[in-house]
Amino acid sequence: MLSYTAELFGVIALITNFIAYRQPTADRYRVVSAIALGSLSIHFFMLDAIAGGIVTGIAVLRNFIALRWQGPIVLWSFVALHIFFLIVEWQFPITALHFADGFQIEFSEQPSHWSIWIAYASSIIFTVGSIKLNDPDLIRRWFILAELLGLAYAIIVGSVSGTVFNIVNLSSIILKLLQDRRPQRL
Repeated sequence: MLSYTAELFGVIALITNFIAYRQPTADRYRVVSAIALGSLSIHFFMLDAIAGGIVTGIAVLRNFIALRWQGPIVLWSFVALHIFFLIVEWQFPITALHFADGFQIEFSEQPSHWSIWIAYASSIIFTVGSIKLNDPDLIRRWFILAELLGLAYAIIVGSVSGTVFNIVNLSSIILKLLQDRRPQRL
């Protein structure tokens, strides 16, 4: 049952993020994307893909803050936040979060899987793009790399919705870039 619920949140994220990439302004993208990222964060936490849950949770906060503030202090604060969580997760591998009988964290005796580096790298690219860039076309081009990294992470952690999410996002970005170039050629 938990897997179906997790995938439902993944589908909500997929649909919402498809809409986000079609937005005409960076701020509208940030708002709609934050909704999608919140759903994706829940999805990853439910699958015990902790790094994915953390970075998408940070992304929700980042998108809303970037609506108002986009300076270097904000940017470097979010990059530092990512690095902090990466170090914590690398040093103290979290394998599961439980909310049924209060909040519980399970730690692993095994080292963290190397895939968390992919999740954090993808998220840092998204962070820089969301805070520093205001040109939707430039955002889309940088996000192709971030989505490819996200796709690799989703495949590694076994997220069906996350895999489809990244494939659809890549397709949407590429189609929008091609669509925007078409009037220029005419």
